[in-house]
Amino acid sequence: MKEVFSWLKAIVVALVIAFVIRTFIFVPVIVEGESMMPTLHNADRMIVSKISNYVGELERGDIVVFHATESKDYIKRVIAIPGDTLEYRDDMLYINGEAVEEPYLEEFRAQMNGFPLTENFTLEQVTGESVVPEDSYFVMGDNRQNSKDSREIGFVGKEKIVGKTNFIFWPLDDFGTVED
Repeated sequence: MKEVFSWLKAIVVALVIAFVIRTFIFVPVIVEGESMMPTLHNADRMIVSKISNYVGELERGDIVVFHATESKDYIKRVIAIPGDTLEYRDDMLYINGEAVEEPYLEEFRAQMNGFPLTENFTLEQVTGESVVPEDSYFVMGDNRQNSKDSREIGFVGKEKIVGKTNFIFWPLDDFGTVED
């Protein structure tokens, strides 16, 4: 009887630890679709860090998972943070009037044969706002021509963000951190 109680105690402790880790620290996610290609691929399995919600701020270039609807999470890249202005002109990103390089787009740009990867737009044209509001983010998929992102769904509120991710654990060929 003592041995059964010992096993039950160990199982309960393990379940509590797993619950705490999954609720407050890390959660696995599966990439669905091609909106983050070539950086991420359909069915990539990643670890999302929820710690970023409690410590520090999100930065431009971070890859985040957020609740797009009650039943659907999206994975996108943070392009603009609270207080930023944003414009795309001639396939170049401008944040607060300064040109910003996006090295994660180079592979797709090379395949476009001179055609723009990202169409021209301003923040105001797509959201009606001239700056990103407080506690909100403008996010886009790396596959700019095949991504439902802030250009369609608007800003993503901080409260909707599950966490940030940059670690692929499956498939093993892609195992490791995502390079910017």
